[in-house]
Amino acid sequence: MALLTKESTSKKTFRKLSKHEWAMQVRLIPAYIPLVLWLAFSVFAIGWLLLASLSTSREVFGDNLMASGLHFENYVKAWKSNNVSRYFLHSIIYSSIPCVVLVFFGAPAAYVLAKKEFKMRKFIVTSFIVGMAVPGTMVLIPWYSILVKLDLVGKLPTMIVIYCMGISGTVFFLMQFFSTVPTSLEEAALIDGCTPYQAFWKIMFHMAQPGVITVTIFNFLGFWNEYFLALIFANSGENVRSLAVGLQNMINSMRFTGDYAALYAAILIVFLPTFILYLFLSDKIVAGVTGGAVKG
Repeated sequence: MALLTKESTSKKTFRKLSKHEWAMQVRLIPAYIPLVLWLAFSVFAIGWLLLASLSTSREVFGDNLMASGLHFENYVKAWKSNNVSRYFLHSIIYSSIPCVVLVFFGAPAAYVLAKKEFKMRKFIVTSFIVGMAVPGTMVLIPWYSILVKLDLVGKLPTMIVIYCMGISGTVFFLMQFFSTVPTSLEEAALIDGCTPYQAFWKIMFHMAQPGVITVTIFNFLGFWNEYFLALIFANSGENVRSLAVGLQNMINSMRFTGDYAALYAAILIVFLPTFILYLFLSDKIVAGVTGGAVKG
């Protein structure tokens, strides 16, 4: 009887809550409509792109997608014949190495600025904020002039160095996370015999992992999709081009080859890494963005 009473009570409570939640959702319908429309448009666009990449170019222009079956050779052609494999490797290098470098140097800097007090602290923090506020296009001409004189334009390491210069955003983002980590953890580690270096990398760095993962994902996506700097500094040949620049060159060559099916396959290859990141790490992105907002 007691079990039945509890179940009936919980059902009544659930019904009351569900009615209240339903009323709240009804009031939010006007806000959901644009989101639903944007989701429908995105799903349609990606779905059409997938179908077009598995069709022939004639079927694409004839609005008769996949009439002759699945054409996976479009992906093989894009990967090998159009040098997408080489561009893909370049983009991996341009995106992954700067992410590691930015975290390796940005995390200690963010921790010191968030937890330590010294004379130049405010000036350094302000400098990082100014660095975030200055658009890259404003310093593009000085960068290009210096790199041309040093004969570094069109070299793989050049793009890595340029992307690493965006360390301001990484430091400022991680400062918010380290400010929420209790200093007592570092003090306990020092009492146990750790050096300050060991206390940071073994204790404090792991405590800020949600922020580190989040800023790394955002940096990777930004570097992966970046086009303008890669067009200026890494467009001298196939040995340095990124996926974004290589894809633009493929689009320009379509006026002569007309192989649009392979182009759509290449677009999906470019889209795949970012889609996988969002698919499997979306919860970590949300946790990282919201984690630094609450102190405790």
